[in-house]
Amino acid sequence: MVRIGISVEGQTEEIFVKKVLAPYLAQKNLFMTPICMQGDVNIDKVRSELKKIANNFDYVTTFYDFYGFKNKVVGETKHSLEMRILNAVGENIRGRLIPFVQMYEFEGILFSCPKSFALIMRQANLKEWADGLLQEFRGDPEKINNSPQTAPSKRIMSVVRYRKTTHGPRIAEAIGVETIRNKCSGFNEWLHKIEKINDK
Repeated sequence: MVRIGISVEGQTEEIFVKKVLAPYLAQKNLFMTPICMQGDVNIDKVRSELKKIANNFDYVTTFYDFYGFKNKVVGETKHSLEMRILNAVGENIRGRLIPFVQMYEFEGILFSCPKSFALIMRQANLKEWADGLLQEFRGDPEKINNSPQTAPSKRIMSVVRYRKTTHGPRIAEAIGVETIRNKCSGFNEWLHKIEKINDK
């Protein structure tokens, strides 16, 4: 049994972990507990949070949106931001930390299955809309973003009444972790690193 503390950005991610991700990983004897940052995520706050929770778990990981991360440096990438998170903590934590930043935000993964998205939102026409958006980004949900004004959540809210904490986790649950993994390479790589804990 491996206990994993996951620092998440907000309530949407917290519910997603509790309802979708934790049950999935529990089948692999990996038990994940979310700790919510309540937004305003930045390196200093992350350093403090990870230091605070690290002693309560065997491993720690993160689930932050790239879009919402504050004070990114010029030219920041997903990889460089994850490395900054890793290097921000002490060596006693670093060996047990698996940093993860979701591109570009949580809502991106909801495009992994337009059919499930439309079903939960009860609007059949949303499937065609989401399919078209996916084609624009070569079928990769994690690339859906041109600017802060066109982030995945902003796109969704422009066409349907979307409530992040209610609809987001429900859509993700309907899609299923395996489908999300198949469509979102960054998300899949993160879970693969977590699953490798069992090999140690």
